Amino acid sequence: MNLTRLKKYYYLRFVRIKGDPESIAWGSFIGALIGTMPVMPLHTIGIIAICVLTRTSVMAGLFASLAISNPLTYIPLYYFCMVIGNFLTPYHITWAKTGGILDAIISGQGFKESLQMLANLGSEVIIVMLTGGIVLALPTAIIFYFFTLRLFIKIRAKRREKHILRQNKK
Repeated sequence: MNLTRLKKYYYLRFVRIKGDPESIAWGSFIGALIGTMPVMPLHTIGIIAICVLTRTSVMAGLFASLAISNPLTYIPLYYFCMVIGNFLTPYHITWAKTGGILDAIISGQGFKESLQMLANLGSEVIIVMLTGGIVLALPTAIIFYFFTLRLFIKIRAKRREKHILRQNKK
């Protein structure tokens, strides 16, 4: 598998999303927000549900989540959520506890087993990880929103200019 070609493919799929730049940017915001949170088995369900409820771009949300939460970034995301959560809460969890759960989720167990594992974590781990996730997710989502909004406003302007040039040639 050629990584450069795959990256270009997903970039082109993202850039060709149809819709209002605001809707696409808000979908990207939601995808980045949920994609950064340490609730791995619930990312896709949460993104689709919230994007449908808010009438924003589901595809932009899924692409943003894929850009943030992928097999290369799972471990750093969970680690930073743990570190930030340990700093901000009175609890202290170790990587051994968090890493073991992450390994079990990544190993490809079923959805039901992943949810059971999350439920059995204990309140301290959940509080620490969600606190760290929220603090990490908000700035990331805001950056994604403004980047995507600016990108799609430029894309729309280019399409409009191209369309005007075609009409002038006729």
